[in-house]
Amino acid sequence: MSLKLFILIAGTAGLFGLAFGYFLRWLVSLGKRGSIELAVKQMELEAREKAKEVLEEAEQKALAITEEARRTEREKEDEFKRTSERLVKKEELLDKRQGDIDKEVEGVRTKIDEVKTIKERALALEAEKQKALERVGGLSAAEAKNELLSALERQSEEDLLIRLQKLEHTANERLEQRAKEILTTVIHRLGNAVPNDVMTSLVSIPNDDIKGKIIGKEGRNIRAFERAAGVELIVDDTPGAVVISSFDPVRRQIARIALENLILDGRIQPARIEEFVTKARDEINRIIKEKGEQAAYECGAYNLDPRLVSILGRLYFRTSYGQNVLQHSIEMAHIAGMLAEELGADVAVAKTGALLHDIGKAVDHEVQGTHVEIGRRILQKFGADERVVKAMQAHHEEYPYETIESVIVQVADAISGGRPGARRDTVENYLRRLADLEAIATSFEGVEKAYAIQAGREIRVFVYPDKISDLEAKKMARDIAVRTEQELKYPGEIKVHVIRETHVVEYAR
Repeated sequence: MSLKLFILIAGTAGLFGLAFGYFLRWLVSLGKRGSIELAVKQMELEAREKAKEVLEEAEQKALAITEEARRTEREKEDEFKRTSERLVKKEELLDKRQGDIDKEVEGVRTKIDEVKTIKERALALEAEKQKALERVGGLSAAEAKNELLSALERQSEEDLLIRLQKLEHTANERLEQRAKEILTTVIHRLGNAVPNDVMTSLVSIPNDDIKGKIIGKEGRNIRAFERAAGVELIVDDTPGAVVISSFDPVRRQIARIALENLILDGRIQPARIEEFVTKARDEINRIIKEKGEQAAYECGAYNLDPRLVSILGRLYFRTSYGQNVLQHSIEMAHIAGMLAEELGADVAVAKTGALLHDIGKAVDHEVQGTHVEIGRRILQKFGADERVVKAMQAHHEEYPYETIESVIVQVADAISGGRPGARRDTVENYLRRLADLEAIATSFEGVEKAYAIQAGREIRVFVYPDKISDLEAKKMARDIAVRTEQELKYPGEIKVHVIRETHVVEYAR
């Protein structure tokens, strides 16, 4: 019984607890719903306040933008009004100017018509005046014009000539002064002696009995010598000497050394002759090599082909107008180097071109052509610098001056060959050249007399003053110089001096 009661009480208590819990939960949920509604209302109130503020702020900004737009519109309207006023003023000004221009154009047209009328009247008066002058003077307009021009030309000829001569004289003085300074400096720096170093082909013998040994039995010794040395041996009545003749200077020197050694040895026979000629040839080849190397070293011409140096050494046995060609080339190299220094040119190219300028003369008797052309081919064959070839090939004006070094080489050649005592020529050639020079000068019409002076380096020509004017005298000097260049051969240059003098004599009594 008690168990049932306990269960009933427990059930009743459970139901009561459930009902009480549900009631409490209802009360709690009721409180929470009131709080949420209150919060929602609070948020709604805040949102309305903020929306009101945003709306007020937007209205203020809209008002400000509207006011700014209205202000900008008023400014643009004002600017437009001002622009319209300026355009109206400009249009009025342009209309006014157009009116003035129209008036000026009309005035110019009127003046043009007046000028045309005046010009027509002036032309008519000029024609009448010209006809009257022609009637009075008896000359046509063309004849009168020519006469006037001739008179003006005669009056101005002297003034023009004086001015021309003054300008020419001033320019020549400056150029000559500078050239003299350079050449004087160069010549002073190179004070070489200029002896005539001629390699003789005359061999002295101790007595005339040796001539018989040289000839040999039935002439076998002399024939053997000529065959071995390639020369002609002349044994004549000349006392104490034997002459060696050959166009090849090297062979002539080989023969000279061999013959001198044979004479000293005393045993002259064909076998000994061949032996001594061979030794002499080796000796000459050694000398040629040494002389070529010495010349190249002295002139600073390095990196030359050894074969080129050997050909250069052959010039030691070659002379030109009594001047040793190798010594002449060395002297030219020094002069060309100093000229190149003064003028700012390539010193090495100028010196090498001057040293090798006559290298063709070493073999010109063996190869066809001028020594310039032969030398040019030799340099190209042995790989010489093209600038050196251009420098040497123009020293006789066979080729144009392509570089400043080519001009320097030609000038150095003239200085070396023209120095006093450097070269000599035969008396016959010298006299013939002077006579030909005077004959060329006297062949011109109006020449009174002509004299060749300064060893043929100057020709003075006197002309008749009543036949030749000053301008014609200047032209005559040029014509004489051109004919001299074309018809004569000479070293250096020749100065042509044409003199026109007028002498007036009067007596006071």
